[in-house]
Parts: sequence; structure tokens; C-alpha cells
Amino acid sequence: MNASGKSDDSVVPMNPTNNDAAEVSAELAEERESARRNTAQPNLDRTPSRNRRRSSGLHGVRETAAGSRDLRFTALLHHINVELLTSSFYQLKKKAAVGVDGVTWHEYEQDLEDRITDLHGRIHRGAFRAKPSKRVYIEKTDGRKRPLGIPSLEDKIVQHAVRTVLQCIYEEDFLGFSYGFRPHRSPHQALDALYVAITEKRVNWILDADIEGFFDNIDRDWLVKFIEHRVGDKRIVRLIQKWLNAGIIEGTDWSDDGKGTPQGAVLSPLLANVFLHYVFDLWINQWRKRHAKGQCVVVRYADDFVIGFEHEADARACLAALDERLGKFGLNLHPKKTRLIEFGRGSAVRREREGRGKCETFDFLGFTHVCGKTRRAKRFALKRITMVTRMRRTLAAIKAELIRRRHAPLGHTGRWLTSVIRGWQGYHGVPDNFDRLEQVNTAIAKLWHRQLHRRSQRGRSKWPWVRMARLVKRHLPRAQLRHPRPNVRHRARLRAGAV
Repeated sequence: MNASGKSDDSVVPMNPTNNDAAEVSAELAEERESARRNTAQPNLDRTPSRNRRRSSGLHGVRETAAGSRDLRFTALLHHINVELLTSSFYQLKKKAAVGVDGVTWHEYEQDLEDRITDLHGRIHRGAFRAKPSKRVYIEKTDGRKRPLGIPSLEDKIVQHAVRTVLQCIYEEDFLGFSYGFRPHRSPHQALDALYVAITEKRVNWILDADIEGFFDNIDRDWLVKFIEHRVGDKRIVRLIQKWLNAGIIEGTDWSDDGKGTPQGAVLSPLLANVFLHYVFDLWINQWRKRHAKGQCVVVRYADDFVIGFEHEADARACLAALDERLGKFGLNLHPKKTRLIEFGRGSAVRREREGRGKCETFDFLGFTHVCGKTRRAKRFALKRITMVTRMRRTLAAIKAELIRRRHAPLGHTGRWLTSVIRGWQGYHGVPDNFDRLEQVNTAIAKLWHRQLHRRSQRGRSKWPWVRMARLVKRHLPRAQLRHPRPNVRHRARLRAGAV
């Protein structure tokens, strides 16, 4: 391995995690494709010539990482050049919240060339200093508040550039069942993989797990050790440590409890995936090969993951071992959000035969998963419906905004509601969820009708439901399923070799 990260090694396909044919089949539900298919990174420095035997730039880093899984990269900082920093700046959100520096995207764009040149020089001289993140809070679905850390603009730029370089390495290492915060991966791909695993594999027990306060409890010392497995460039490691130790500004108070990484930082999702890759992914991969007696499938999205088991004994043994494993790294399973339940085709038949009613349900990525039956053949079917708590929270936010827009022109409000409904259907418009979509549409129409009534004291006489129905038909999109059957889409992506 040389300083430029060049190598002639080709990509080595990832071996399936289980040896027997049944377990290999189970891995398809988790999309355990080859390493080449798991990486489709932007190549900012790729040579235009196809006849050269060696690749350079980030493409060379990616190829070397794929060919040498134990290699430590000792020279990476030179990839963070002026071109990459400029590209990173333009990929940031223009209207994102500002950090403690108070500098907006448009302000920084003025005299951008000189600013980026100066930033590049400070990074390579070691003079770059990370600023504390600004603390803000957003409301969670359970009513609690999630703390976020908003970095300064220059921190965002440099973090984005570092993330681009590190992704070339870690996207070759990450396993197929990890979906959260990865390029070309989405929550729906994780949902598709889980659907296929439950409906087509021998899954009878579900461990629905969530790590309590994950981002706030990441052990920084362990995180740095994990990063150093692959990153031998101490300048990159020091940059990451600067961000980890920069602390939080809340109001006028600075604080840092010595652990965790702020949610909201550009680099935090990748660092979280690196941490869980070593703490959870590699461990569960080995555990199911060595200890599981039956099939075992895994789908993880950030710190929220679902493990499916064929046998109850495997499920209970894994839960105990997992709790012990996380404890070694300062993490704990959330006591209220972690459950082991009977769920799946075999469990549904057994419970019905024994007169114990339907299987329990579990929530994952905004959907409640239910064991149901097809309408005609009465065969097992996995139903996914929008979580009630998420639907109520969304309607409450729409109600508050309609109150604010009460006296706005009808066309403006109608166009806003159209964009809201289309966005909602874009995520929640999955098969078997049509009733929930109609419920949301009906509730939004009633909320809008109520606010129009309150425009004036004589509003009720001006807005009978017949007139309101015409307004709804004109402005609000009908309920519509936007996603195909998950097993069809999942197989299509596997055949196409997509990420």
C-alpha cells in the first residue's frame, strides 16, 4: 500500500455468512451481495483513461479497501483537496440551520474560492480548529425531545469531505444487513429485506431491539480504536477527535460529558455505523454461524434493528448474549423498546391452532408489522400499516400550521397541503396501507374545513361541506399506493446488482 492508496487488487466478493444452503438463502433477504455491489461511491479524481492498470484518487482507495480488508490506510489527508472541499460545500443544504459561528451558506459562498483555499491550508497545516455544536431539540414520536447538535458551516464542509473519503473504505467493510445512513440505501430497502425474511424464511420469533441513548453513549475511546483498524493516517484521526471533543453550546453554556457524538453532525452517522459495525454487526454475524441452531436473519437501520429466529431457544440465547455484548462497550438495550415476540408464519398458525389469538405486533421504521392473511386464499400475509403515534403527530403538526395559515389564500394553502400529502404518501404508500392513507386524507380535509369555518363569525354559512368537497377535490391528492410489492422490488434490486 503506498501513500496514494493505489492497488491492483480486484474486489473480492463477500462470502455468505452461513455455510448450508438454507442459510445462504436466508442471507438473500438481507441483501448480502458482493462487496462491489455494496459500494457505488462518487469518484472525484478518477482517471478518464480506461487503459491504465492502476486507479488513482478515491477510486484507488475504494479498490484497495475492497482487495485488502485488513489494510490500514496511512495516507488519506491529501485526498481532502480544494476540489473535494468545494464539492462538499455545494452538497450542503443551502437553508440548513446555522451553527455557533452564525455563518449561512449564502454568506460563505461570497468569495468562496479564497475561503476554501484558506480552509484547505489550515487543514493541512494542522491549524484547523473544530467549533462546538449548537444544541437544539426536536420532538420525538413518543413526546420526548431529541437533542441535536448543529455544527458550524466550516465544520460541515470538512466533515462532509472526510466522510466522502472514509466511505470509500467502510462501504467495502459494512455488511449487507446494515441500511442506515449509507449511500444509495433507504429505509424502504430495509423494510423490503425484513418483509422478504419474514414471509419467505423460517422466522417464528422476532427480537425487536433498540439501543438506549445510542448517540449520547458512544464510547469515544472505543470509537477511535475501531477507526484506527482501517485508518492509519493520524491527521484524519486527530480531525475526528477534534469534532468529538468540541463539546456542545446550549445558550451560553459549554458542556462535554466525554462520551457520545452529536446527532445532527454530518460525520456522526458514519461514525455510528463504524461503531456498530464492530460492536454489533461482526459479532451477530459470528454468533449466528456458531451458535444458532436454525435460521437467523438480521436487518439493522442505525441503532434500531430486528433479528428473526427460527427457534425460541436461539432467540433467548441471542438476547442474553447481545445484552452482555453491548454492556462491554457502555451500551444498553432500551427496556421498553426491546421485545422478544412470537411472530411469523409458523407462529401465527400455532397460536391459532392453540387458541391463543393473533401474534403480537412490532414497530420498525414508522410501520407497525402485523401477521395477517390474504383476502381470498386466507394464507399468511405480512401487513405493514403506519404507526398510530406517527400519524397523530403528523396531523397535530398539520393542524398547527393550518392555524397559522388560517387567513392565507386558499390556493397557497392548497398547494402546501398537496406537497405534504404527496410527501406522506411517498413514504407511507406501501401495499396494505391504503386505509391509513385515506384516514390521513380525511383528517386533513376536516382540519382544513375547521380552520376555514373560523376565518370569520359567519364562516359556517360560507363553508358547507358541499363547497368544501369541491375544494378538497381540486387541491388534495387522492390516497394512492406509491410502492410495489416489497418482495418484487427486493428481487429486482438484487438482479440489477443495485446497492
